[in-house]
Amino acid sequence: MRSRFDEQLSLLNRKMIEMGAECESIIAHSTRALLEGNVANANKAREQGGRIDQLEREIESICLKLLLQQQPVAKDLRVISAALKMITDMERIGDQAEDIAEIITFLDGRTGEECHDIRVMAEATIKMVTDSIDAYVNQDLELAKSVSEYDDVVDEAFARVKETLIKMISENTADGEYLVDLLMIAKYFERIGDHAVNIGEWVEFSVTGIHKGE
Repeated sequence: MRSRFDEQLSLLNRKMIEMGAECESIIAHSTRALLEGNVANANKAREQGGRIDQLEREIESICLKLLLQQQPVAKDLRVISAALKMITDMERIGDQAEDIAEIITFLDGRTGEECHDIRVMAEATIKMVTDSIDAYVNQDLELAKSVSEYDDVVDEAFARVKETLIKMISENTADGEYLVDLLMIAKYFERIGDHAVNIGEWVEFSVTGIHKGE
């Protein structure tokens, strides 16, 4: 019975890694589209959202089978519960990367290179998502905690983006719509960072049994 449980737990980890990789990829596609003004990459990101939704359903099914058909001990139960929480945040990461891609399709080939800190935010959020999933798979408490700490990079870059774009709008009102679109994109990256922090906190719960919100 335990060997069957371990097989299913291993499958859960593989699917979590796959979903995490899809989240990294969709952010990367959206970022590339933004920095290159490439609508084709934006469309790839929008198409990828369906795969993330599918993986969320598959992981939910695996978790429910583990809970209902097996007899998980406390440690296993925390891992399964954390996975169920994490996939909600990963699905939202996918949604927000899709939202970024959708905005890009309306930029008429213009890029986000005029605001360097948007690139900083994009690279930081990819790292946070990657580290949070790796922390879950390896049950690495220190790596999970580092995700929350790294969120400062995103928040500080977002503050600089707002300052830069507000200044640019005041100097060139004709570009207002484009600059507001960039601000929305930056806000979505900031939210992606928040979801990565949530994932890291659920990893901490899976290891320690204590959630930061408690």
